[in-house]
Amino acid sequence: MSELRTPSRDGRPVTALDDGAGPALLVVHPGGADATSWDGVTPHLTGGYRVVRIHRRLYAPGAAPVLPHTMAVEAADVLAVAGLLEPPVVLVGHSSGAVAALEAARLAPTAFAGLVLYEPPLPTRELVAGAAGVRARAAIEAGDPVEAMRIHLRDIVRFPGHLVDGMLADPHLRSLVCAHAAAQIADDEALDALGVGIDRYAALAVPTTLIEGDLSPAHLRERLADLAAVLPDARTVTLTGQGHAAHLTAPYTLAAAVRDAAAGILAPGAAGGR
Repeated sequence: MSELRTPSRDGRPVTALDDGAGPALLVVHPGGADATSWDGVTPHLTGGYRVVRIHRRLYAPGAAPVLPHTMAVEAADVLAVAGLLEPPVVLVGHSSGAVAALEAARLAPTAFAGLVLYEPPLPTRELVAGAAGVRARAAIEAGDPVEAMRIHLRDIVRFPGHLVDGMLADPHLRSLVCAHAAAQIADDEALDALGVGIDRYAALAVPTTLIEGDLSPAHLRERLADLAAVLPDARTVTLTGQGHAAHLTAPYTLAAAVRDAAAGILAPGAAGGR
């Protein structure tokens, strides 16, 4: 594994982990962690692909959130790293990272052969964080990252309350969950700042595979269905028995879905192939 480094549009350096060889998969990781969160998935992809995992600036080691954070900044970072890669590039995003990927593709659709998006939490009909986000920000400002993450997990992601309480009661899990609390709340705010509605993606004709888990919170699957209805060239793949964190619970299964999607995009004669 090596590391790529390039300046973004604002001059800030962006780094990415670089593994494997072949057509490029540019991965934009989910919130609450850094690029290593896809460590379990990556080895199942590198047999036929070059896997480049961007460190999102919010979550890069040693980073502190610069407010207000925006998806426009994230999109510029994605495009900066994409510019280092030989085409064809398939852009893969997970959770809020999938929203950053969508925004990058919207700005430069010809930069990507296709998209693979795992449950992007878009404000399709309502805000993602809304009033809960205001409470989470107040908790961060009060120096209470545990309460901020309780609000995020229970009221924004909408995991069952008893699961959230159990997670935060465990010292090790609590430490992991709260390590990026300030960044996670800034991430939530950036999602809401996009505003309600997704018509801006209606002209994005890049071939797109949308991935969902059948055990994921209902609102995430509903948001995904709304996106599928608006994109000109989209299909949906459902991971049976999985939720929003298949990168941890079933990395091989998630990798297989990504491989299949990329193969379809890059197949000779496919709409996304080059």
